[in-house]
Amino acid sequence: MKRATSRITAQGQISVPSEVRNHLGLAPGSVLEWEAEGDSVVVRRAGRYTSQDVHRALFPTPPRARTLREMKQGIRRHIRRRYARD
Repeated sequence: MKRATSRITAQGQISVPSEVRNHLGLAPGSVLEWEAEGDSVVVRRAGRYTSQDVHRALFPTPPRARTLREMKQGIRRHIRRRYARD
């Protein structure tokens, strides 16, 4: 894709060039993310996250390794609590 350009209006608005809209699959209502990197700005379509991105956001530290015995004990404990009669 060739380099596309836009102008900023007096209100701070820009138009996204059609080549970029088509390449990213943008439509009215699409959300863009802006990230400053030194003297450059990276613009990307928002909302496209991999399952790994979501997992890292939910669980920032990796879980510690468990033995098979520990996992079985955890399952038993969970089942007992879940189906315990009061």
